Formats: sequence, C-alpha cells, structure tokens
Amino acid sequence: MNTVSPMLNTVILQYGRSWRKFQNPLRVVTAVSPQEVLPALVELETAIERDKLYAAGFISYEAAAAFDLAVHPPQEGLPLLWFGLFEGFEEIGDWRRETHSPLATRHSLIWQPTINRTTYNAAIQQIKAQIAAANSYQVNYTFPQNTVFSGDPLAYFAELVAAQQANYAAFVEIGRFAICSASPELFFKLDGSRLEAKPMKGTAVRGRTLAEDKANIAWLSQSEKNRAENVMIVDMIRNDMGRVAQVGSVSVPKLFEVERYPTVLQMTSTVTAKTDAPLSQIFASMFPCASITGAPKVRTMEIIKTLEPQPRGVYTGSIGFIGPNRQAQFNVAIRTVLVGKAQGQATYGVGGGIVWDSVAAEEYEECRIKSRVLTEKRPSFQLIETMLWQPDGGIFLLEEHLARLHDSAEYFGIGWEETAVRAELKKVSQPLNKPSKIRLLLGQDGRFTLKTTPLDTPPNPQPKRIGLAKEPVDSSSVWLYHKTTRRQIYDTARASRPDCDEVILHNERGELTEATIANIALLLDGELVTPPIKSGLLGGTFRGYLLANQGLHNPKGFKNPWGLPLREKVLTLADLDRCEAIYLMNSVRGWIISMKK
Repeated sequence: MNTVSPMLNTVILQYGRSWRKFQNPLRVVTAVSPQEVLPALVELETAIERDKLYAAGFISYEAAAAFDLAVHPPQEGLPLLWFGLFEGFEEIGDWRRETHSPLATRHSLIWQPTINRTTYNAAIQQIKAQIAAANSYQVNYTFPQNTVFSGDPLAYFAELVAAQQANYAAFVEIGRFAICSASPELFFKLDGSRLEAKPMKGTAVRGRTLAEDKANIAWLSQSEKNRAENVMIVDMIRNDMGRVAQVGSVSVPKLFEVERYPTVLQMTSTVTAKTDAPLSQIFASMFPCASITGAPKVRTMEIIKTLEPQPRGVYTGSIGFIGPNRQAQFNVAIRTVLVGKAQGQATYGVGGGIVWDSVAAEEYEECRIKSRVLTEKRPSFQLIETMLWQPDGGIFLLEEHLARLHDSAEYFGIGWEETAVRAELKKVSQPLNKPSKIRLLLGQDGRFTLKTTPLDTPPNPQPKRIGLAKEPVDSSSVWLYHKTTRRQIYDTARASRPDCDEVILHNERGELTEATIANIALLLDGELVTPPIKSGLLGGTFRGYLLANQGLHNPKGFKNPWGLPLREKVLTLADLDRCEAIYLMNSVRGWIISMKK
C-alpha cells in the first residue's frame, strides 16, 4: 500500500439528478499489488469514520486478485485501487456547458478492435465447450478497442455522457490516466444498513420510433434467453450479498425491468439486503460484479483469464465514493473509456454474457450496439410541431399534434407539461383573427416556446415544381421519424435541387419517402397511395388523419383532389416515373399539387 502526498486530482460523479465534484484531496490512497488492496480499503474506512472525510476513486478489475480470484497482472502504470480523501464535495449543476476545450471530435475517432471476427468466433466456441463440460453456465467475454486520442478528456467525457445519458457516470483524473465512464449500471449503493444492487443483463437495440421501442421492450422483457441470463446473475448477486447480509434480509423487489438509453435497451433487476458489514467486507464478498464475470464466478473468471489475453483495467471494475455514516455508491465500469494521456491512446472495452445457445454473430452485433455510444451523435435539438389555426375551428388536428409530440418526447426521454402547453396555445390563439401558423418548440429540458405567423398563402396553393433528391437517405436514421430542429437531411436534399420548389426523398432501397416539408401521395393505377413510415419518413398528422378516415372526409376545406381513399404502399423510383399525379400534403397547407421536373 502506498499513501502519497497531496496532489491535484479530480473526481466527478453522477449522483441521482445531480453531480458531485471532488477536488484537491487531502491525500491519495493507492494499491498497486493485490496484497495492498484490502489494507487500503480499511485505511479509507478508518479515515472516513474518524475524520468525517469522503473517499472518491476507482478499483480496477484486476484488484479481484486480492480476493483470491483469477485475473491477469495489472495494466502497467494503472493502480489496482485509487482513492482521494476529501473534506467534502461540491454539488454542481450542468458542468458540461463549461467544457469548451478543443478536442478531436468524438464522432471522428476511429476505433479498432484488438481481435478479429475469426478470433471472436473461436472464443465463443471455446466458451461453449466449457459450458458443455459443466465448467460454467455463462461467461462474460470482452475485448478492448483502441483509438488515437488527443484533446481534453473532460470535454470528451461531456460528449460521452450526452450520448449515453447514463445514471452512474464518472470521471477520474489521476495524472497519467483519465477515466471517462458513462456507465448505466449500479454495482451497489449503501445507505446506512440498506444495501442495493442493480445488475444489468439483457440488451436490445433501440427502435426508430416509440412504437418500435415498445415492441423491442416487449420482446426483451419476454425473451427467454435474456431472462435466463438476467436471473442467473441475480442469483449470483443474491449469493454474494448473502455473505454480508442479515439473515433473511435479501430480496428481489424488481425483476426484468427494461431501461431505455439513447442507443440501447437494457434489462435490469434490483436486489436489496440489510447489512452492518464494513465496506471492505462488502467489496470482498461482491467484487467484481457478477454481471461482468458470469456464473459460477470463481471458475468462470479462470476461463476468462485464459480467453482474454490482456488485463481489463478499470473496465468492469468500479468507480464511486464512500462517505460518513455508511454512505456509498459504486458503478460497474462499463461504457468506459480509459485515456492514456502520455501514449495518446484511448481504450474502450466491450463484451457480453455468452451462454450455450448464444450465436456468435448475434453476440458480436450486441457488442457493436454497445459501442455506438462512442460515435452516436446526439447533439442538442428541439422537437417541433407546426399547426394551423383557423378562425372557424381553432387549431387543426390539435390532439394529433400533441399525441405526436408526446410520443417523440417519451422516445427521447424529455419531460414536459402538456397542461402548460395547452394553456399557452389557448392564450396565443386568442388575439388571432385570420388563418395563422403556430410553431411550437420543445427543448430537451422540457421548456417550450410558441410563435404565431399569419399564413402568406391560402391552403391548396398553386402547383409546385418537384424533383428527386440526388442522394438517398438512410432509413435507419432516427431523425427521419421525429420532427426536430435537426434538419440537415432535408436542407441538404433541397440544396441539391435549386431548380425545384420541393424535393422528394428516397431511401437506400430505392423507396420513395417524403418531401422536405410534407408527406407525399401518388395517383397510381387509379389509387391514391402514400409511402409507409417504415420506408423512413415522418408520420405527418394530416397524413395520419387521411389514412384513418380513408381520405374521404375533407376537413377544413382541404379538398381531396380525386375523392379517393388514401392507403399505404411501398413506392419506388419507377412508380414516380409512371404515376399520373404527385401530391404533397401537410396539416398547414393541406393538398399541394405538384409538377414533375
């Protein structure tokens, strides 16, 4: 064990809805060998209770050697345990707005796995052989990805947190290294005698819409494979907790819950217990978390050591704090980037639980999904609703607009007050006396603005010249399915055709989707048809109304050009060439006749 002199080190931890910043430690306690880990934990506990201090830092996966578990020697230069002892912490707000340091953009970093698919597939086969031999039931197999890194780690951490929107994020700066963890998983939380763990096992991809999300959530929550993996880990956590818990106090109040994150859906369960055990004993009983080892833990960690040729480091270890009066919170250090500042390199570990019926291709795809946090771009944006107000009827399709806003807000995790929005809409409508457009913007913080503008042209305006976008859109892009201020896709398409008033978009499969400010309909083979949402388009409120009413009811004077019912159909580029007519439609302008160009 090595207690070093005071030095400037910083730890930032997410705690509920707030952030805690620990800075300028009185001293730092580290462990660089397995024999030093338990004495270091005891030293921390003693200082915390005697002097009412706080400890914040991390414990690496390889610290498990202190508890007689099989791991590789530690990563060179990285302590097995590092904690600063602090007099207190600063409760800080949205510190991310203050990080403006230049940085090689997160999305431009090129991450390279240290293994290829052949090696990965071979490892999966070896794991299945171990399972067949009854040496394990589940093995959490991981591998690192590396990239060249330059810039400010704190600014990088801010981007990572914005992309992941995790609940247990952590940043640690220790000189040679910086740790940027956007972990969604709680290892354990201690509040007096109450011990809580929230293991995470089971992953599914996010949908593009709220409806797809709900379908994926339903699938994940009922997946026999994912439920079996989850309950296996829950049983291990119960057993680990049972070593330090009061007799009969271990319980599982929540099982198979699904949590939504920007890039993935994750299945979690909650395990609680009562304990008077010291923190050092809790770590000895529970570390590392069972969700990142497999079952049974001791034998499975031996298998992991033979399959993974390098130490994991902080990845799958734990980051958190310990406070007076038996207060503590630690994450499972997944979705975690270790920045080696001197080497100019960053490392991100990724993996998953492998069981007998695992399919290598599916497991590798899950790793890819979990790695999206490294590159997924989630910039600031606002949700939009543009509505028509008419003197003889008020806001056209108000309920449909608010329903769409509700769905998108739920999808992106935006809290908002519908009652307040309705009241403000009523207020801004009162002075209007002619057809007007009302634009509603809803921010990610739940705040909204409204703006009214008189309509410059009446509904059903003159025909527009319409052309085809030069490049296809990617139908997997979330931004096509929600009306937001992120309009680069549409702006680029319109700029590609300066000879046209409006542009029709098409996807990577050659399917027509929509125009830049309207849905489209073709008169084709005597039918009025519009592309389905799955082709990659915004579900317009007027489009939805027409489909629900078979296009035969003409609201507010929006005359159906042919008196035909509207129905969905996958439309191709060839259909655009042979159709009899093209129409644009939205809830502000109604039907707009178009001319091909």
